[in-house]
Amino acid sequence: MRPSRDEMLMNIALEAAKRSTCSRASVGAVISRDGRPISLGYNGAPAGLPHCTHECNCGAELFPKPEHLNICASVQPCLISVHAEVNALAFAARHGVATDQAELHITFSPCLNCSMLIINAGIIRVCWDQSYRVSDGVDLMKNAGIDARMMV
Repeated sequence: MRPSRDEMLMNIALEAAKRSTCSRASVGAVISRDGRPISLGYNGAPAGLPHCTHECNCGAELFPKPEHLNICASVQPCLISVHAEVNALAFAARHGVATDQAELHITFSPCLNCSMLIINAGIIRVCWDQSYRVSDGVDLMKNAGIDARMMV
């Protein structure tokens, strides 16, 4: 069956996510205009820096029912990884590709900081596959008039 443009672009984002170098989450993003990809990105450490790791360092993996300590690397948010949508926007900017009036397909709904960049980049529509645990980024995009929605 022939996929819709949304399905095709989300499939590209899902494929890009496989390139992620963050062991905590794999996220992919594709920016498009008129249904054609113009930039893509995935999350990971900045170019040339070591990949981020989130392996257990509290010993909980040794127990039958692992309950990690709050300080364990496996439950801490990633502080090194550049988000997929930021990498897609940065690639476009670096290579002179305009993002005004473009669309973004991403595997997870954007966080607040990424949503601010999406708004300022002129993106007019954002679709995602899974919702991030916090919805403040989505709320901000909607308040800015962006067509923001989860794929169904």
